[in-house]
Amino acid sequence: MKKKLNIGLVGYGFMGRTHSNAFVQAPRFFDVPYEPILKAVCARNADRVKAFASNWGYESIETDWRALVDRKDIDLVDIASPNDTHAEIAIAAASAGKMVTCEKPLARNAAESEKMVTAAESARVPNAVWYNYRRVPAVTLLKQLIDEGKLGRIFHYRAQFLQDWTISSDLPQGGEGLWRLDVAVAGSGVTGDLLAHCIDTAMWLNGTIDKVTAMTETFVKERKHQLTGKMEKVGIDDACAFLARFSNGSLATFESTRYARGHKALYTFEINGEHASIFWDLHDLHRLQYFDHRDEGRVRGWRNIHVSDGDQPYMKNWWVPGLQIGYEHSFVHQVADFLQGLADGKPAKPDFKDGLATDYVTDAVLKSAKSQKWENVKKA
Repeated sequence: MKKKLNIGLVGYGFMGRTHSNAFVQAPRFFDVPYEPILKAVCARNADRVKAFASNWGYESIETDWRALVDRKDIDLVDIASPNDTHAEIAIAAASAGKMVTCEKPLARNAAESEKMVTAAESARVPNAVWYNYRRVPAVTLLKQLIDEGKLGRIFHYRAQFLQDWTISSDLPQGGEGLWRLDVAVAGSGVTGDLLAHCIDTAMWLNGTIDKVTAMTETFVKERKHQLTGKMEKVGIDDACAFLARFSNGSLATFESTRYARGHKALYTFEINGEHASIFWDLHDLHRLQYFDHRDEGRVRGWRNIHVSDGDQPYMKNWWVPGLQIGYEHSFVHQVADFLQGLADGKPAKPDFKDGLATDYVTDAVLKSAKSQKWENVKKA
């Protein structure tokens, strides 16, 4: 008999759907020791949260997150609401003895994230941040290859995350759906929203980042705010590019923008080592491009690895070899690993402290863009 784990979700947007699906699907495909129960979902709009709860099978609703946190029948508070709410909810939940999972970035800045880490560690509650790209099977396999020394010493890491959805100057900022353009809510633009993903993956694969030098740009300086109806200054970064030095001596380039016409979610990275190079593309997320210089010269070249076999990460739990999975499955894998970690006493990563480490990098990037100097990255 599996133990029940009562979930209280805050937020019903895009991430609320991905998280809900993951909690439902994880015990169906993975032999996990806990069964997530969708106990309650919380959002301010009562009618819409009722519809969301009905669609996903939540047993009840709340319209105030404080009431959700106070409920005795909630074991885990899952935060899928805008960035400006993360710290307050997570700290309250941890103080109430609840497990806490939180969407990325952990908070608007490292100062808020530090308080979240302190609260979770003081309460000794299991915690995690949803950096889901770690659990794309191809990326997990890539991690295994690096850890096994297949690439040898790492020389270069380059990553980009490109979108094009904010190019129009008529697009407003703030409010539901567009809070990512409001600096007071989001904390930053592409740096905290998109590059945070790139940074977390990079440090998981290649170790800590020591220093950065960056440039950012806000192409549309003013936008009408949906809540005030007034034209207001835009405080987020529309584009960011930075150089980085890892602790292991490797060099890195990172680039992100929402002004790359024709790109909706182009996330790619390539790693060059002394023996081999490897490349991954979110648009073809079940494949790795791999080059090994140690192959026989006559047949040496880039190979295409289709990650779908049962001996590759996570795939034995899904379909037969040759049939691929998608974006949503990375969230299912995170839930499965989190639940197994609860039973094993080995909390699954990334946890709040890992999220803080990423926020230290994004803070240094934004600081460098202003100072126009190399900035050291604080260590978590």
